[in-house]
Amino acid sequence: MTILTVDKKKLEKIVGKITPELENKITEMGTPIEEVTDDELSVEVFPNRPDLLSLENFARAINQFMGKRGLVNFKVNKPEKDYIVTINKAVKEVRPFTACAVIKGLKFSDARIKSVIELQEKLHGSYGRNRRKLALGIYPIEEIIFPLTYTAEKPNDIKFQPLEFPRVITGRQILSQHPTGRDYGELLKGQELFPIYKDAAGEIMSMPPIINSHKTGRITEKTKAVFIECSGFNKEYLKKTIDLVVSSFSEMGGKIYAVEIKDNADGNFITPDMAPEKMKFKIKDIEKTLGIELTEKNVKNYLSRMGIGYENDKGKSVAIIPCYRTDILHWIDLAEEVAIAYGYENFVPEIPDISTIAYEDPMDVAKKTIGNVLAGLGLLETSSFHLVTKKNVKKMHYDFNDFIELEDSKTERDVLRIDMLTNLLQIASENSNAAYPQKTFEMGRIFSRSVNENSETGIDEKERLAISLIDEKINFTELKQVLDYLFKMLNIEYLIENVENNNYIIGRCGKIIVDGKDIGFIGEVAPRVLKNWKIKLPMVALEIGLDFLGTC
Repeated sequence: MTILTVDKKKLEKIVGKITPELENKITEMGTPIEEVTDDELSVEVFPNRPDLLSLENFARAINQFMGKRGLVNFKVNKPEKDYIVTINKAVKEVRPFTACAVIKGLKFSDARIKSVIELQEKLHGSYGRNRRKLALGIYPIEEIIFPLTYTAEKPNDIKFQPLEFPRVITGRQILSQHPTGRDYGELLKGQELFPIYKDAAGEIMSMPPIINSHKTGRITEKTKAVFIECSGFNKEYLKKTIDLVVSSFSEMGGKIYAVEIKDNADGNFITPDMAPEKMKFKIKDIEKTLGIELTEKNVKNYLSRMGIGYENDKGKSVAIIPCYRTDILHWIDLAEEVAIAYGYENFVPEIPDISTIAYEDPMDVAKKTIGNVLAGLGLLETSSFHLVTKKNVKKMHYDFNDFIELEDSKTERDVLRIDMLTNLLQIASENSNAAYPQKTFEMGRIFSRSVNENSETGIDEKERLAISLIDEKINFTELKQVLDYLFKMLNIEYLIENVENNNYIIGRCGKIIVDGKDIGFIGEVAPRVLKNWKIKLPMVALEIGLDFLGTC
């Protein structure tokens, strides 16, 4: 939960006087009021609404909810000459992607500068996961010379004066001497090269995700135009973030200009796009979900109050979702928007006509037992997405091609997972700087194509358990001891038979047999797999189906 505090008088200039009635409306639209004083208004902003983390965007949402505004359309001007950012190959191993924009025609005051900084930091802390997923940089365009380069250099070769620091120091010194460097230095820990932004004159603009240059990265009241960059690991995530930030600057009266990103490794592109997304849905699905009757006119009005457009395309309902609404991923999200606009206080509670005796699902009971046993052995439970990428699957299953793909994925994760171990490998890879040993496990569903012709979905879902142990001297025996104790607690007898599996070291792998049935594998993970995931220490792992429990 993030608390947004805005200047009450500035907010009132945009939305009108803050009356008790308007306070209720603000709460009803999904931003509960924390405190109201003569000078400030504070509200709670849920993590799914990062677009509300600035005064301008928050005011726009209020006006939309009050019926004063509808869907916002943004005009993006073509890149001007030299509005180019080149991504150098050197940065691909550190922080591989960036998305950018230029905003002109701005009028900054001290209060507005503070608002921009607050938006930046709140996005860093929430949407950016404390800069791990993304980091934003904002620069006065008057101080930089296009075209720009996003590259990486050795820490001791990087020399510039960081923001609000008295002298020039090296990239390595920034991590130990600058307050922000000490706070976020772990993000670059162990890296041989540090990412930097440079302009055409060779001036270092910033060292993402740590700090801007004092010379080129400091906005003042004289600033009339800004360059915005967002760096991170997921190109689509960065594009959405740039759209979100630019939408706030647009509300300040700024004119949007695109920037051309030249990336020879992963393909050129232009940002920001700012175009709305269209999503088809059925009104009857929303009616069934909410338990209310709706007309097309009702739905159009409710979505408009949430800043979402509506059109009828040859008899089919289509929602027009603005670029800054990154939380709308599925028609069920539209149902929630309709419910908010309709008003939760207007729903009439009903007692169902059926009566049942509740009991805990047997599979849940078994999984809870397994979780308690493994946690008692010092293992940490993880929870990951059902969706993965083909690239990640092939890091282990290099010859697998029978993917179950999503028709319209909103992220780079576009296929259903075929095992649990791929996710544990990704977690290990992304936490290589954490302390060892690392002992993790996860229980969840995997997906495969159904061999049953009468299957409604054509997809089989199975519950599985995966365990991984990583340390300098970890071996097969230590994981077998974990499995021995787990099955002893479950009162299950099992055997291990030698088997060859390309994902494990030959001679250090076996298949696990329960009641004569093969339920999975255990072994020391092959160096090929570890290299693909950039895991530098030995790893032992197992993955088993939970059908042997007789509950699924």
